[in-house]
Amino acid sequence: MRSHLTSNQTSVPNTEVKQLPSSRGVKLISKLKGLVIPVLLLVLCELLVNNEFIEAYLLPAPSSLWQSLLELSTGDLWLHIWTSTWRVFSGFFIGSGLALVFAIFVGLNKQAEEFLEPSFSAIKSIPSLAWIPLLLLWLGIDEASKITLIAIGAFFPTYTNTVAAIHGVDRKLIEVAQVYRLKYFQQIKEIILPAASPGILTGLRNSLSLSWMFMIAAELIAATQGIGYLLSDGRETSRPDIVIIAIILLAVLGKITDSIMKLLEHYLLRWRDVIKKS
Repeated sequence: MRSHLTSNQTSVPNTEVKQLPSSRGVKLISKLKGLVIPVLLLVLCELLVNNEFIEAYLLPAPSSLWQSLLELSTGDLWLHIWTSTWRVFSGFFIGSGLALVFAIFVGLNKQAEEFLEPSFSAIKSIPSLAWIPLLLLWLGIDEASKITLIAIGAFFPTYTNTVAAIHGVDRKLIEVAQVYRLKYFQQIKEIILPAASPGILTGLRNSLSLSWMFMIAAELIAATQGIGYLLSDGRETSRPDIVIIAIILLAVLGKITDSIMKLLEHYLLRWRDVIKKS
């Protein structure tokens, strides 16, 4: 009997030890799956260009793009990346910050919604390029016009999602707050904003993604630095390698910032009991 218990006790830790590497391996494999399509596209592009199915002046091979990237990195590439990133985050914080203020005001006040919502809905429909001539006339070609355009792009996703999230708060939660006799601002702080936080964070995440798009619109018109300037310079000098490198940089930077926002979202919403993906 003792030998039977001893064998059972020793077998349990062994199964646990064997499960740890497998779970880590599954996580690693799941992350590597996201690289399958980009790697296949790179290999396919390299084969098509080297076998002259596609002309190199139209689509450079990935190997030549790497050489061009190394050449740019010895120049002002890092300055361009820093300039664009600074503009994006400056416009994002200004636009999304104002959006949160107006959205909370509109979401909690019916009178404010009746006054402001029609105007915001109309302004939201204006394309980004339509703002550029007016901003250049008002603010010139300096940083103010670029950051303002990015702030406009960041404003509306946060505003729309926040208003919708506040309107979607369960009425029963408000009734519970009234039962406990919470004051108006206590209800906002402890009930409404926490309940609406998933929608608010979704809006912030969308605003950050849209900020990168508006940044390109701003830098393509009037800029001497930035990734948008690289795109314009590559087009004017007939350098498709520079254009493609700038596009890849935008994709990588956008993915990094979106991943940061996703981690922040998971951390702030760790209290939620959501469905686990299998």
